[in-house]
Parts: sequence; C-alpha cells; structure tokens
Amino acid sequence: MPDLSHGTADDVAAVNALRSSVMRLGRRLKHQRVDESLSPTEMSVLGTLSLCGSATPGELARKEHVQPPSMTRIVALLEAKGLVRLEPHPDDRRQKVVSQTEQAETMLEESRRKRNAWLAALAEGLDEDEWAKLRAAAPVLEKLAHL
Repeated sequence: MPDLSHGTADDVAAVNALRSSVMRLGRRLKHQRVDESLSPTEMSVLGTLSLCGSATPGELARKEHVQPPSMTRIVALLEAKGLVRLEPHPDDRRQKVVSQTEQAETMLEESRRKRNAWLAALAEGLDEDEWAKLRAAAPVLEKLAHL
C-alpha cells in the first residue's frame, strides 16, 4: 500500500483524480432521486436501515456520523412522512427502535432502479476495456466506502 504522505507524483495525482471524480459522480447521483422531498441525509438513513435493519436512533447517529439530537429530528421527519416507525426496544424500555416501512422500501427500490439506469446509460459511453476496469474497480471502491 502506498504511503501517500511520501507518495510519488503519480500516486498523489491518482488520489486527487479519484477524490474529484467520486465527489462529482456522487453529486450527480444525488439528483437521480425518486422523492425530491427527502434530503440526502434522510435518504442515507433509509438506506442504512435497508442495509443494516432496525436500529436505535443512537446507533443510526453513529452509522451516519451525525449527533444524536440531529438523528432524533431526522427520525421524527421520516416518521411524519410514513417512512419509518418507532417501536419499543425489546430489552431497554427507555429506548426506541427505528424500522423502515413498506412505503420506504418501495421508494428505495424505485430510487435504486432510477440511479442504476442512469449509471448504466453513462457506462454505455465506455469502451470494453474501460468497462472491464470499472467492473474490477467496483469491489475496491466498495471497500473504500466502508473503511
């Protein structure tokens, strides 16, 4: 693994290009939403619930890297929109457990389909060699996203 603090000019340039392109692509993907009334943070919370299952607001705050009071507000907004439900914690009556609703699952699936279709249309502009490199890079990018 390269030590980028003492990396070559090529390593530094690669990291810079990766950062810039991932940020640009992420911004463009954010615009491919099904429900424009939800903030990117609200969508992220729903995505986390979809991937990880039910969680307490505190657990969601840690996973989403926000402060617990902020997560409490986000959960309240999502509950008011019918996208999550709060239930008593099975072991700690002081806590609540947040679960997504069927409405949220349907909306997330529609959103994934829309974003996947948009990315697939972009990928049509790649040649076979570029597409092969992108397929090979996908697991590495996934790993970086979760480190």
